[in-house]
Amino acid sequence: MSVVIHCPACGHKMDVITLKCPVCGTGVTGRFEMDEIFNISEEQMKFVKVFLKNRGNLSEVQKELGISYPTARNRLNDIVKALGYDVADEEKINEREILEKVKNGEIDAAAAISILKGEKKNEGNQEF
Repeated sequence: MSVVIHCPACGHKMDVITLKCPVCGTGVTGRFEMDEIFNISEEQMKFVKVFLKNRGNLSEVQKELGISYPTARNRLNDIVKALGYDVADEEKINEREILEKVKNGEIDAAAAISILKGEKKNEGNQEF
């Protein structure tokens, strides 16, 4: 069972008020903040578990989840953002993403080479 962190009625973040030992019954009442890890969705937690199981190897994560490498990287970035951290500049070109686009026929080899060389796109060129 997962922890309910948002109010089912209004969606606001809920507070933890009571903690209780399941063995001896000792309880502590107060207002406790939940760690940032609880800001991620169940789907994101599934991704984190697969990511950790594969020791951070996104290539293995993408294979196991049946998603593309760029999708795996984007999901990881979304989790990093949900935890409150900055994500590296998305403008940086990712070579794997370019190769995926060539493989999927979204861009041709000449366009990929231009992008990798950092050449400016002309209006007539394919967009990345």
